[in-house]
Amino acid sequence: MRRHGTRIGLGFLLASVALFGIAEATASASEPSGSHRSAAAAESAPNLARMDQVIRSFVSKKQFMGTVLVARGDHVLLSKGYGFANLEWGIPNSPDTKFRLGSITKQFTAASILLLQERGKLSVHDLLRKYVPDAPPAWDKITLFNLLTHTSGIPNFTALPDYRSFSLLPQTPAQLLARFRDKPLDFEPGTRWSYSNSGYAVLGYVIEKVSAESYAQFVQKNIFDRLGMRDSGYDSNSKIIERRASGYVLSSSGLLNASYVDMTVPFAAGGLYSTTLDLWRWERALFGGRLLSPASLEQMITPFKHDYAFGLEVHTMNGVEVIEHSGGINGFNTALAYYPQIKLAVVVLGNVNGTAPDQIAEYLGALAQGQPVELPSERRTVSVDARILAGYVGDYALNPKFLISITRDGDRLFEQATGQPKLEIFPSSEKEFFLKVVDAQITFVTSGAGTRATALILHQGGIDQRAERVEGAAAALAPRERKEVHVEPQILARYVGTYQLVPGFSIAITREGDHLYEQATNQPKFEIYPSSDRDFFLRVVDAQITFVAGDKGAATELILHQGGVDHPAKRLE
Repeated sequence: MRRHGTRIGLGFLLASVALFGIAEATASASEPSGSHRSAAAAESAPNLARMDQVIRSFVSKKQFMGTVLVARGDHVLLSKGYGFANLEWGIPNSPDTKFRLGSITKQFTAASILLLQERGKLSVHDLLRKYVPDAPPAWDKITLFNLLTHTSGIPNFTALPDYRSFSLLPQTPAQLLARFRDKPLDFEPGTRWSYSNSGYAVLGYVIEKVSAESYAQFVQKNIFDRLGMRDSGYDSNSKIIERRASGYVLSSSGLLNASYVDMTVPFAAGGLYSTTLDLWRWERALFGGRLLSPASLEQMITPFKHDYAFGLEVHTMNGVEVIEHSGGINGFNTALAYYPQIKLAVVVLGNVNGTAPDQIAEYLGALAQGQPVELPSERRTVSVDARILAGYVGDYALNPKFLISITRDGDRLFEQATGQPKLEIFPSSEKEFFLKVVDAQITFVTSGAGTRATALILHQGGIDQRAERVEGAAAALAPRERKEVHVEPQILARYVGTYQLVPGFSIAITREGDHLYEQATNQPKFEIYPSSDRDFFLRVVDAQITFVAGDKGAATELILHQGGVDHPAKRLE
């Protein structure tokens, strides 16, 4: 149920590397009745081959399988399936394959709240206590608006230490709220922004209280049935749902079926399923005024903090406004974007956990607007004089606690962000560089005719972030020196296995002789070094791992220590 851009564990600032081992299959496009391309839509035909080529670049690198749709106005430009809905049976994905949506669910929850407001049943400015009278005193100042905009301060239940255990069991909405209602708030309501699935679980609880219907019933009747979304609904572990995709995760031994989650747990924060075609219908109805009043829609898409509105992110990408949200849940990652100025919808639904759907959606949005897209594998390097490279060496602050350090080795330049691995950057011109492991670029800014950079600009995800040069700051952020000890190989062997941090994100531990390695989902493999029989550290990142042994000596759990937070991860069998 993670939102777009959220990272956990050992990820890079500049994004994660996705390295999947999956097979490919494709399904032909399928358009609903009456949606054949008109002359206006056909003007984009030259881009369609490039769109397919971009998607297949992720498929060929084993980074994506799922379905994709691009539409402008009432016309579908591209609608295809890639890879398999079920690997065990070899069933290909197609435009009518159903996927778990994860946090794309949140916009349907927000719309439900606004429908109830239009009917006079509630106000988004009401205090939460009005609908949860037995709420703890800490919740006294929380409004429905705070819940909708992730400014309530209620801690995120999917980050709780016991989440993995209770996510396996059915939960009523009241039982789910009981998991976090007595936890201290992370901050005073309304003062900060922090993504919280808990807030949307509470909103689902409110919807049920006010409507006297289950959340699933309310959304089905008031949104899906009303808009003709016949392939959408609330997911169920027991119900037979035709054409539902299976979800997958990567382990040290290859692809595995995703771990189980009882679908009562994601609830109003991430419990829905849909298809690309149905989500296109949703975008047309929502932004076409067929569901909400103009005033309600304006409320829904007006950001409060952190570019977040009601279940939607609203920002500018490549100079054009985009309203979007992504999702992630066991075995699935999704992306849904709408460009209101040009009525462009991009839907990418994937059934292997990873960042590919977000990246594909960004590329397709650019191509649909006639903008060029250059994949990392297509970029060409040029030669830059070592004296010019020397002027770029130094530390640049994206924020007071986060640096990008630039170093040089001969005629090669490297970047290393705080707490992350060192990566080579490659010149495409004297001042512009790119990374090959992630889709990101760096431009160095110099003053006057000088070659010494005063700042750099990080380009990623359609957003430019400026980092000013700082002096003497790197040492304060450097990880402390740790001493390595010897551990017998038979002890190391007890730790080998795959450990799940959160659904869809695991750490695989492997051994080569007397060396131990970790590899997080979609990320490079790094050696970990023992500081005791159970405690290990990384040298490329300021992070440590502690193994917890069971009665038979083999590890049953590991704990990732990073950024002052301990993340327990249970071993998968």
